[in-house]
Amino acid sequence: MIEILSSTALATVQDAGRLGSLRFGVGTAGAMDQLALAVGNLLLGNPAGAAALEIPVYPFQVRFTEDCAFALTGADCQARLDQRALAPWWVHQARQGQVLTLDLPLAGSGSRAYLALAGGIDVPEVLASRSTQLRGGFGGLDGRSVRQGDVLRAVRPGGEPAVDFGVLPPAIALPLIRDGLPAVRVLPAAEYACFKEDSRAAFWAGAWKITAQSDRYGYRMQGTPLVPIEAMEIRSHGIVPGVIQVPSGGQPIVQMRDAQPSGGYPKFGTVIEADLWRLGQAAIGSRVRFVEVDYEAAVVALDEVQVWRDEVGRMIDLQRWALQRI
Repeated sequence: MIEILSSTALATVQDAGRLGSLRFGVGTAGAMDQLALAVGNLLLGNPAGAAALEIPVYPFQVRFTEDCAFALTGADCQARLDQRALAPWWVHQARQGQVLTLDLPLAGSGSRAYLALAGGIDVPEVLASRSTQLRGGFGGLDGRSVRQGDVLRAVRPGGEPAVDFGVLPPAIALPLIRDGLPAVRVLPAAEYACFKEDSRAAFWAGAWKITAQSDRYGYRMQGTPLVPIEAMEIRSHGIVPGVIQVPSGGQPIVQMRDAQPSGGYPKFGTVIEADLWRLGQAAIGSRVRFVEVDYEAAVVALDEVQVWRDEVGRMIDLQRWALQRI
């Protein structure tokens, strides 16, 4: 198990998300970077969607209160176990009493780190998920971010020592850059054609800043305002993570993992599922580009991500098998 040493962590327990409850008005929650979560779990032999700790604020420290295998994925935070440097996207072994420290992420490596423990983090399931839903105040650890002194249990601490291997991060294996900036692909949505042509062109051509008013609920973007052809009033309707809504000021909001399940702003586009992890790793204050795609391209992109994840899983299984036979 681990004890939280940081006093302002803002870290939360997240798994693959609370699926199937949108019709009841319950959002999905879950890891902002689903690939980092899945790979961290696969490195440990956990189910891909097991609960881990999502860490967005640094420095961050935990103490291992018993021996435990763990994996670090997501942002490269120059991690140290006591004073020993640790590789990112790698599986490691901690001994009782050792302290894990995560410092500021290296530039270009992302903004959120994931700490996965052997077997996953053991907190109660709520609506078939261990994810923290901050707005609703449930799931995870009492529905809140972790605090100094909190203790989180691993499902299977101790046991066999961790084998020493890791994988290439998806940002390197699956790069997507436009004009030197991270990019995400977007499908035009229902009200896209209701915006002026020059606004639509500017959306694709310009860089968009993720403002300080952004969080797990939504990323508020800053750039050339999106102007409708005429004023629109639409009824509230269902939305999901990735939907790009445009309030009256013209600055879009991208719904993220803690998004509410309904909203009434016009829908300009939707970040495709294959790229939600990219946006989830974009830091507050950074700039991103949006790339227009059609439905067929979105499906191909999702297939590419799945192929990469399957290959990673096979490679991990092969490495584990080979190392255990030495």
